[in-house]
Amino acid sequence: MKLFSGRVAVVTGGASGIGRALASAFIGEGMKVVLADVEEEALEATTVELSATGASVSAFQTDISDPVAVEALAEYTFDTYGACHLLCNNAGVGCPNAEPWETTPNDWGWLLSVNVAGVAHGIQSFVPRMLESKQEGHILNTSSGNGGISPLADASVYAASKAAVSTLTECLQSRLIAAGPQIRSSIFYPSGGLLKTGIWTTERNRPVRFAREKEAAGSGGDILETFLETMRKAGVELPVQDLDELAQFALEGVRRQDFVIMIGREQMEAQLIDRAKKLANGSCPID
Repeated sequence: MKLFSGRVAVVTGGASGIGRALASAFIGEGMKVVLADVEEEALEATTVELSATGASVSAFQTDISDPVAVEALAEYTFDTYGACHLLCNNAGVGCPNAEPWETTPNDWGWLLSVNVAGVAHGIQSFVPRMLESKQEGHILNTSSGNGGISPLADASVYAASKAAVSTLTECLQSRLIAAGPQIRSSIFYPSGGLLKTGIWTTERNRPVRFAREKEAAGSGGDILETFLETMRKAGVELPVQDLDELAQFALEGVRRQDFVIMIGREQMEAQLIDRAKKLANGSCPID
C-alpha cells in the first residue's frame, strides 16, 4: 500500500499512546481516520484534538473483546466512508507480572479476550468487506517482542497473548497472498526504547467480570516508575522511544509492505537463532 491520501484508516486503541500516534501519522498523509477505543472520554477528546487540523476524524466507542461491537465498527466505517484501506488492530491490555502459577483465570480471560480475540474480531469483521471492495488494503496487527520474539518469564499471560498475535498474523498473511495481490498484513513490534503508553495502567479499564481474584504481589503505585527505578538500580538507563517517530516508522513499513515492522529488526536474527538452537537441543530458550 503506497498511496494514503484520501484513503480510510481504522485504529483500535486510538484514543491514546501508539494508537493516537498512528492516527496522527495517517492524518499527516491525508487519510480519513476512524478512532476506536473503549474509553469514551479519552476517545472524544482525542477526536476533537486531531480534527482541529481540519482532518476527517470520527470516533466509535468499541470494546474489541466483543465481536458484536467490532462488527458494528466495521458497519459504521463502510456505511460512512464506503471503504477501509488500513486496519490497525492496535488495542491491547496488560496484567500484573507474576509467576505463571500465580496468574489467575481472569488474567487469562481478560488478556486473551482483548489481545488475541480482539485482533481476530477485527480480521473477521473487516477483511471480508475489504476483499469484497476490490481495493488495495493493509492490516497492521500490533504485537510485542515480549512473546512475539522472545517471552519474559514473569509476564507469561501477556507474552502468550502477543505470541498468538504474531502467529495469527503469519497465517493471515499467507492466506492473503493466496487470495491475491489486493491486501497484505504486517506484524508491528513497537520498539526503539521504552514506550510510555497506557499499557502500564490498563487495569483502569479492567471489566468487573474479569476482576483479579487475588491481589498481585507488588501491586499498587506507579508501575512504570517502579519498573524504571528497578532498572536504574540494576545500572540500566532505558532510552525512551518517541511515539510519533515510531508511528512514522510504522507508516513507512506499511508503504514498503514489510511483513515485520520493527526498529532494529535486524538484531532479532541472532536472538532467534539462539532460541532455535536451544529448542533443537531440547533446552528451554529462556535462561
